[in-house]
Amino acid sequence: MSFDYFRVKFCYDQLVSNDLVDDPRITAVGLFSEAYTGLTGRLAGQIAEHGLALIEFEVLIRLSRSPEGQLRMTDLSTQTTLTTSGVTRVVDRLERDGLVRRMACPSDRRSSYTVITQAGRERLASILPGHLDLIGQWFTGLLAPEQLGNADRPLRDGILIVLCPAGMADRDPDATRISVNPQPPTVVLLDRLAT
Repeated sequence: MSFDYFRVKFCYDQLVSNDLVDDPRITAVGLFSEAYTGLTGRLAGQIAEHGLALIEFEVLIRLSRSPEGQLRMTDLSTQTTLTTSGVTRVVDRLERDGLVRRMACPSDRRSSYTVITQAGRERLASILPGHLDLIGQWFTGLLAPEQLGNADRPLRDGILIVLCPAGMADRDPDATRISVNPQPPTVVLLDRLAT
């Protein structure tokens, strides 16, 4: 090995102490990530038994929990963390299967809505009992009632901080809505996701 390697390694070791590596915040994020990955893996298998990918299920859930069962494509993109082209591909598949339909936005010809159909609602109804059983078995059933009652607050606050740049987010007093102030306003309906 070259002398430069050892010099760089020594400098790095001096800068990154074990105190930083062992910081409880690193542990908390790591545990959250592992729990999320494990849970979504279990949920994805159950959802696949009904002929949907996890992201397709997420789109249907978000639509069904939105006012009038519809969201603008751009809002759907924001809520699912998909790119606009990614949302288009998912909506294309769901539309092909008759689970959603597109509807032109009456106030903005450049925008369109995705609307859940009755067939989409029926598919969700067939998935949700098993889905809720798995959530109970692998997540909410592991929490004490007081933990479950308070679990959404830190998650909502974390979403607010992560999704909305500093100084750009407004939250209503009930902390059920987050809106981003730049034009045009984007609304994420967190209350609908947690109930």
